[in-house]
Amino acid sequence: MAPAPPGSQAAPLPSNLPFRLVSKTIGQGAYASIRKACPINASNPIIAIKFINKAHAFQQGRLSPKQLMMEVTLHKYLGKHQNIIHCLGSGEDPIWTWIAMELADGGDLFDKIEADEGVGTDIAHFYFTQLISAIGFMHSKGVAHRDIKPENVLLSGEGDLKLADFGLAALFKKDGKLRLCNTVCGSPPYIAPEIVAGRRSKRSDLLDQGYAANVCDIWSCGVVLFVLLVGNTPWDEPTMRSEEFKEYVDTDGRTTDELWQRLPPEITSLLRGMLKLDPNSRFTLDEIRTHPWFTRPNPYLGSNGKNANPIGLATQMLSQLRIDFSQDPTASQRGPNTQDADMMDIDTSPRRSSAANGNATADAIANITMLSSTQPETPVAETPFDWERPPRLGNYDGISASQPTSHHQRQAYSTQPIQATPYLSQFPHSTQGLLSQDPSLTQFSQTPSVPLTLTQAARQFNDVLPSYSLARFLSPLSLTLLIPLITESLHRLGVPVPQNTTAEEQLQQWECDGEASIRVKMADGRRQGLNGHVVVEKVVIGGERVSEVRFVKASGDPLEWRRFFKRVVVLLGDVVLRPG
Repeated sequence: MAPAPPGSQAAPLPSNLPFRLVSKTIGQGAYASIRKACPINASNPIIAIKFINKAHAFQQGRLSPKQLMMEVTLHKYLGKHQNIIHCLGSGEDPIWTWIAMELADGGDLFDKIEADEGVGTDIAHFYFTQLISAIGFMHSKGVAHRDIKPENVLLSGEGDLKLADFGLAALFKKDGKLRLCNTVCGSPPYIAPEIVAGRRSKRSDLLDQGYAANVCDIWSCGVVLFVLLVGNTPWDEPTMRSEEFKEYVDTDGRTTDELWQRLPPEITSLLRGMLKLDPNSRFTLDEIRTHPWFTRPNPYLGSNGKNANPIGLATQMLSQLRIDFSQDPTASQRGPNTQDADMMDIDTSPRRSSAANGNATADAIANITMLSSTQPETPVAETPFDWERPPRLGNYDGISASQPTSHHQRQAYSTQPIQATPYLSQFPHSTQGLLSQDPSLTQFSQTPSVPLTLTQAARQFNDVLPSYSLARFLSPLSLTLLIPLITESLHRLGVPVPQNTTAEEQLQQWECDGEASIRVKMADGRRQGLNGHVVVEKVVIGGERVSEVRFVKASGDPLEWRRFFKRVVVLLGDVVLRPG
């Protein structure tokens, strides 16, 4: 794709905003970014502001002014619902359109779900119930979402689901009359088959015969439920080119696929109903709501539809996140196959999916590659890295190499390759105490458990399971030793790395700056774009100097990003700080 127009993200934001910005970027796409804000003369409430660069969106993002206006209009029209991000207002200047929204201060739901594992039936049921509540409310107002996927499922600070991103929402019912939609949009793993299979004789992004957008939402919700349960999608796309989907079709839903075999019969009957190929026989919302599995009791679900046990839910979810260092991250497996060279060379134009491979027919490629996306890929050109950092623990704070440090601190920051796996017990008690409160450390334990020090003082969900990503680790190695190891791991996975990343001059500059950023741009196992940065920083924890490595996703599926993070960590192995 073409590079971003100069300054598309760096253009000055509007000067007459009716609120005060209080953060760096907390979310970003090719032409939009999200930051936190609060009232001009107060410190709360904290809200989220989505800034859309209009020129870039219209020229590079293939977004029309009408589409942008429709996103704002429909989001406002929806009003308030406890499982939908609330639109608080909007505005614009010649460069930007901005949308003020409720802040999902629990972060991304699927960032907190273990890839290839899922969350178990109780938690899956809890979040599926809330998703159906949100979709039911939207459909009752005649609005279909049309882009239900993990990127658009967020959490409140209490751990309740919040459906977000209405850039592809459409009105399917007006004045009591149903209307069909013709625009081809969605993400291949989650899109309904009638959209992909539709005939297009005039334009590749418009179907000759329309589809019922609300019925397509039901299909997408079924795929999301599947992902909640097993940590993977049932197929990469709903076409006969997908072996998993072909078997599903050939067996009328009685597939022998190992992921389906992990599901109890009462759940598979619900999934088969929601994933009926014929839209006319697909389960309705009423049929979903009366299904025995849907109506089952749930210890986390309160009578008001909200989280009845935020601390317990967060503790259970955190304990399920685990890195298995005994696995071979380069072995062929279902899911990301980053060693496939074709996947490293994908068309990442905004609003265009990249599921097709080079051996597909022209018609099949058209069926997939013209899918619109509300998660446009980050521009190929380097853009200023201005992401919000997660909060630090105690005196856990960034430190530059130019700052004076004690002899003890210099010794603690290893400049020689370590000889054995670094464990928490090797640090002083004060440092161990600080790190015992770090939830990201639990995922590296052989038998993950949540420390009492983390749960005893917790008052809400995100006190245990934070809003920021747990795709991070600590290492005693210096930047100059650690970055080449990270780069080597990326190469082994077939992930392109910018040139000169390990050049001596570059490494010394990063060591001096105390911070490095490696841009990664690839396709995931479903041939969708996956982009972000691997950020390495010097930090001080209890007087000990270490390197913190954060995997910051810019765009793409959060479960696939989690899977990518796990593979890199396993390859790095003995340089990752672990409990014990």
